[in-house]
Amino acid sequence: QVQLVESGGGLVQDGGSLRLSCAASGRTFSSYAMGWFRQAPGKEREFVAGISRSGISTSYSDSVKGRFTISRDNAKNTVYLQMNSLKFEDTAVYYCAARRTLGSVVVASTYEYWGQGTQVTVSS
Repeated sequence: QVQLVESGGGLVQDGGSLRLSCAASGRTFSSYAMGWFRQAPGKEREFVAGISRSGISTSYSDSVKGRFTISRDNAKNTVYLQMNSLKFEDTAVYYCAARRTLGSVVVASTYEYWGQGTQVTVSS
């Protein structure tokens, strides 16, 4: 069982930066691959970024590639999402998620545990 708590969301101007954090409970954090997803009003939840258990492998959606960076610190049981050059269309609730099962990193249903989400609002 893993509990995930996101933080770091807020209001930022277009072009600004934010860093989201997701703290995980438990002693087996390093056995979980992690992902960030987001959901804007009226839209489906979409994949943003994913990172492997060791942190060596990462993946990004085309919409954030080059602007966002996912990382993790297994000693601190925390995964991060550094978001730079934010755009109005990045406005959404951002969720972190954890999984031990195999499957496509971009598919939400492959993740077993989810945080409660943190709001990111980018003003134009």
